[in-house]
Amino acid sequence: MSEETKQENTNTEPTVQPPVDTDKGAAAVVAKSVYGGKSRAGGSGGGQRGGGGQRRGGGRPRRDEQTDEFEQRMIDVARVTRVMAGGKRMRFRACVALGNKKGTVGIGVAKGADVTLAVNKAATKARKNMITVPIVNETIPHAITSKAGAAIILFKPARKGSGIIAGGSVRIILELAGINNITSKILGTNNKLNNAKCVIKALAALKQPKKPIKAAEEKVGVKVEKLAE
Repeated sequence: MSEETKQENTNTEPTVQPPVDTDKGAAAVVAKSVYGGKSRAGGSGGGQRGGGGQRRGGGRPRRDEQTDEFEQRMIDVARVTRVMAGGKRMRFRACVALGNKKGTVGIGVAKGADVTLAVNKAATKARKNMITVPIVNETIPHAITSKAGAAIILFKPARKGSGIIAGGSVRIILELAGINNITSKILGTNNKLNNAKCVIKALAALKQPKKPIKAAEEKVGVKVEKLAE
């Protein structure tokens, strides 16, 4: 067979094209326009997903994004061991203090298999055991001595500018409570956990001072006279 006949045979054969499904083509165009691509009818569009993302972004903030008013400080972390029949079981004990520096403070002690779990449990307990501390002119209203176990702590009011004269766990709790001027003395043990409990006991025992007589006289308009014995 000559080359001319071959070329004639190839030219005479009809070209068969696959059938085009109009439904599938329309669906592809619609899907392309929906997912943000360029379509013949709609052009380059943002699509429903882009609009939906914008609507979600303008909603309320998530729980982890919300700010917490309480500041968390670590007082002590220790590894404790319990002897059992099968051997020793080790866990971690954490003591955490929480406060808003406005007169509210609390401590919590908890144990866990790891440090993170123990700290989270201690912080939850601290939130449940909050106390309110009376503060007058950035210091405590009166002197007080407290005892908890082997810990004995003395607190005295201080004038403005004195600062917090304390150390260890005592200073951490006083800072979280919002007391800026105070004088303290640890008279008992140096155990951090016992001292923290003693500080909370002392702050909870403070009493709010009563209004002076002169202020009451000015408010009522009547002079108060002392009764003769």
